[in-house]
Amino acid sequence: MKLYNSLYKKIIEFKPINEKEVTMYACGPTVYKDAHIGNFRTYALSDILYRTLVYFGYKVKFVMNLTDVGHLVNDADTGEDKIEKSAKEQGKTAQEIANYYTDLFLKDYEKLNLTKPIKFTKATSYIDQQISLISDLESKGYTYKTSDGIYYDTSKFQSYGQLSGLHSEDIKEGARVKINPEKKNPADFALWKFSTKQEERQQEWDSPWGVGFPGWHIECSAMCLSELGETIDIHIGAEDLKMVHHQNEIAQSEASTGKKFVK
Repeated sequence: MKLYNSLYKKIIEFKPINEKEVTMYACGPTVYKDAHIGNFRTYALSDILYRTLVYFGYKVKFVMNLTDVGHLVNDADTGEDKIEKSAKEQGKTAQEIANYYTDLFLKDYEKLNLTKPIKFTKATSYIDQQISLISDLESKGYTYKTSDGIYYDTSKFQSYGQLSGLHSEDIKEGARVKINPEKKNPADFALWKFSTKQEERQQEWDSPWGVGFPGWHIECSAMCLSELGETIDIHIGAEDLKMVHHQNEIAQSEASTGKKFVK
């Protein structure tokens, strides 16, 4: 069996870590609005891949996340939280929004007859794991503090950008990311965001760095590491996540474990 590996930009023979079991993680939706048919292209892919692996005799340990906090409206880690924004617009609580669109997503998922993972992991259920992961990165010198949060220093991770083909110094602020004068490098990203007095957040938690909420990228790393282990076989998700989200997952996961994140 051969698969296109987006990290190495070529087709490779698939050889799982364990001979009979495949670990697979898929980035699921941010549950702040309904998913359209284009979004479901990603989940159709995961379904086809799952069924193919099973056909070839593998047991598949498949997990998909549901982002219900921390995904901000732009890639610069600024602006409103998508869940909180939707809650304000619809006059509902953040939890009501997350629950409603999670249920809607799962109903559509079933209508398309897609194979369900063994677990849908919600970001809000893994806050402790995310805080622990950030603390580990801090102890290893990969983080720094600004007025609005704890950030990952991408210059400390030598292979940053291998997935997207863009390295930290190649990214022009104002394109995919907006200018933040406190960031050391344009590609640096938030691990933990501080709550401010100016905004009323419904979802926030105590942490060693103050009251706030996790960054979007740290969520997937924490959930994947917790449920599937330090190195997994397959990580899939939407095409647009390759540029920022997935390469940030690689950076923070491998910096923490010292091991390859995904084969």
